[in-house]
Amino acid sequence: MGFSNLHYYVPTQKVDKQTVIEKSLIIYGGTPAGLTAAIQAKRMGITVAIVEFSENIGGMTASGLGATDLGAEDAVGGLSREFYQEIAKYYQKEKQWTFEPKAAQSVFDQWMKAYDIPVYLNQHLAEVTKENQQITEIVMENGTRFSGKVFLDCSYEGDLLAKSGVSYFVGRESNATYQEIYNGIQFGAPHHKFEKWIDPYVVEGQPKSGVLPGIAEDDREQLGYQGQGDHRIQAYNFRICLTKDPENQISFPKPAYYDDKRYELLLRYIHSGVWDAMKLHTMLPNGKSDLNNYGAISTDHIGMNYDWPEGSYQRREEIFQDHVNYDMGMLYFLANDSRVPDAIRQEVSEWGLPKDEFGKTGNWPHQLYIREGRRMISDYVMSDRNCLQQTFVDDPIGLASFHMDSHNCRRVVIDGRSVNEGDVQVPIGPYEISYRSIRPKATECTNLLVPVCLSSSHIAYGSIRMEPIFMILGQSAGVAAALAIQHQTTVQDVNYEELKQELLKANQVVEWGTDMVDDPIKRMEETFGK
Repeated sequence: MGFSNLHYYVPTQKVDKQTVIEKSLIIYGGTPAGLTAAIQAKRMGITVAIVEFSENIGGMTASGLGATDLGAEDAVGGLSREFYQEIAKYYQKEKQWTFEPKAAQSVFDQWMKAYDIPVYLNQHLAEVTKENQQITEIVMENGTRFSGKVFLDCSYEGDLLAKSGVSYFVGRESNATYQEIYNGIQFGAPHHKFEKWIDPYVVEGQPKSGVLPGIAEDDREQLGYQGQGDHRIQAYNFRICLTKDPENQISFPKPAYYDDKRYELLLRYIHSGVWDAMKLHTMLPNGKSDLNNYGAISTDHIGMNYDWPEGSYQRREEIFQDHVNYDMGMLYFLANDSRVPDAIRQEVSEWGLPKDEFGKTGNWPHQLYIREGRRMISDYVMSDRNCLQQTFVDDPIGLASFHMDSHNCRRVVIDGRSVNEGDVQVPIGPYEISYRSIRPKATECTNLLVPVCLSSSHIAYGSIRMEPIFMILGQSAGVAAALAIQHQTTVQDVNYEELKQELLKANQVVEWGTDMVDDPIKRMEETFGK
């Protein structure tokens, strides 16, 4: 099936001769933010190279996330909107916001070719060289060195910012940290919760038998309180592209390490009368779908990703494979285990992996959905007060408009029942993102921009972390980097008024106009129902 090629990390051999790549702008991370940043820099006459950790560019947009987390259409401008216009052309439509993974990959590949942007794949960051708060070069495990005037960290994890000595945070801040409402530990969410009382113990009713897989140990003292900060991050999963077309599907394969005990809690939930694990099944063109997490137990591998942001490459590989086995195993379990009701097995078996997607990795998405990694701490931290339009910025570089969205962070036991914790879904209107939130403090680094792992609290990041917004922020970072290079200044000293005018020339939307249209409550209802 090709799953031997499905890896996060494969060590690379050291090059015999030291290779040095010199460009004015070096972008670490071939995510959509990295791609739009590179294109914008090339449009402004700047030499650029993309340095990508994996074997693929396009991040989640090209790896199954075809049901765009859009927010308000009018908030999307610049290259982000151009991407969706190219998607529409691909399908010969006037407008198209959903797409197959291969369609996104096609657009990104054509962009890189059209702009003659060099992309270096399988480049694993080893060290960063700095002089007087400036990065001079980044060095890969294989010995390749990339030298530049300005650097962008467009990775989902924030590895470059961390190795550059820039301050960051991992986890959930307390509400008190930035005077927020929706940060920290969150109980009582109306969505993605257990709709029935489900016993969490291996032997039902017997706490001494231990808890089922996927549930934190039964310790009331460790539950914490509402709004308390901690180290936990929202769950990861794969956005799995599926099809019902019998001519273009393979049945769900049994993963390399399959353990049906992992799904005992899901089985109990099904037997209680709740079947919603595959409810968030957004249809894509050509009969495919984007399967995302829904309900109490689904594709989110809750509580199993805490080590990812700061983990070694080897540790991340372990977590990656665990998520592959969990998600693939869940689909195999639902389609094949005799304890699953016949109707559900039949329903799930109608779906399969598409033969014409992800050919190198056994038709399974190659990118794990890293919903949250490190988050930089700069002179300005985006918070839920920005999202709720209680606080405004004077240096906007783009808009966000998707609701504040944190997936569950853990599954615990309270009074003998299974409880999910950490889900937050709060509707918001479009708001502005500060330029200061994508550049470090001048005392830490003066030639680095961070449009993905930007300076934001956990819950504000839950709104900002959407792929269309990453494309927006990547392009804006590309403009700022070009101006810093052209004027031979630091990223902190880029003149904002000049930056704003260049953003407007690039068709970015930096302010919400009175003639623009949005309905955040309707958008939430479309996701969760009324």
